[in-house]
Amino acid sequence: MSLTRDLQQITFYTGLFLLVFGIIGNGINILVFTKVRIYRINPCTFYFLMGSIDNLFYVCLNLPIRILTDSYGVDIYGGSDVWCKVRQFCLPVPALISIAFSCLATIDQFFVTSKINILRNCSQIKWAHRISIIVVIFFSLYGTHLFFVYGISPGSQTCKSEDPAIAVYVPIYLLGIICAIPVGIMTLFGLLTYRNIRQTIRLAELHYDRQLIRMTLIHIALVAISLVPYGVAKAYALITSNVTKDSDRQTKEYFATTIVTLETYFYYVVC
Repeated sequence: MSLTRDLQQITFYTGLFLLVFGIIGNGINILVFTKVRIYRINPCTFYFLMGSIDNLFYVCLNLPIRILTDSYGVDIYGGSDVWCKVRQFCLPVPALISIAFSCLATIDQFFVTSKINILRNCSQIKWAHRISIIVVIFFSLYGTHLFFVYGISPGSQTCKSEDPAIAVYVPIYLLGIICAIPVGIMTLFGLLTYRNIRQTIRLAELHYDRQLIRMTLIHIALVAISLVPYGVAKAYALITSNVTKDSDRQTKEYFATTIVTLETYFYYVVC
């Protein structure tokens, strides 16, 4: 019981800190990226701007709910099937959109630092606008299946899916789509960008480009630090799902899972 109470306190104070810091941090990012002219016409900073807007929405919606449910045991659904479906949609979709924008920013920096004219010409603000619209529409459509598979269970009155396919989908989503694929993309293009920098003297004259490159590399590090432990925890849970566990082990594993879940919010707060 002591561990459970400790976990409730950690969730409350850490969640509250992340919520406040996330609102302030993303708010400042949005203000800077919209007020400074050179940032408004730069594709990379436009992706950062879109990511910050998405992160602000994600943090403001999901962190208060996590604090209420984990710290106070509040039933946020109240038996509402509609709210259950909306909640399950708003968990993965904004997360995927945010990570997609970070990947796009990394790819754009590879284009900008390339010595090949064709690749450099791929970094254009008009293309960034169009790609951003496509990303939002694509992942919004991707998440619509959640409206059909989640709902309030008549027996337990909890929000869950009765579809057995979800048991297959969740590990793929957590390990592949959220962790492995974006980390792989950002690491690959981050290394390619670093190689381009080593080969290009032209960037020495572009101070703001160097700043954007640093921001992009920080994003890569935050993705690895914030999201990979969560993927590992979910992989462990999947591997040991058929193992008989006593109450003490279940409590400790729940404690660890909650900690790494809170850790994922650092990405949406800081990026």
